[in-house]
Amino acid sequence: MSEYESIKALHDSLPPFRPLISVALLPYLALILLASTFALAFYSSILPKTTIPGKEIPLAVTASILGGFGVVALFCTVGVYV
Repeated sequence: MSEYESIKALHDSLPPFRPLISVALLPYLALILLASTFALAFYSSILPKTTIPGKEIPLAVTASILGGFGVVALFCTVGVYV
């Protein structure tokens, strides 16, 4: 039982978790990231179509990453901490 007590004492002595990004900034971050995603998707839809999608692939990857982080920020904003 002493091992449990020592681990519990160590746990109690540690500082509480503090996120790198303030929770108050999450709604604004979600808005910026998701608006950027929709802007890039719109820009991608008006590009001239070519046989080799040299501009479309980096745009799609960037929009996908921004959208993913935007959705996570939006979930955390409404209280679903993922």
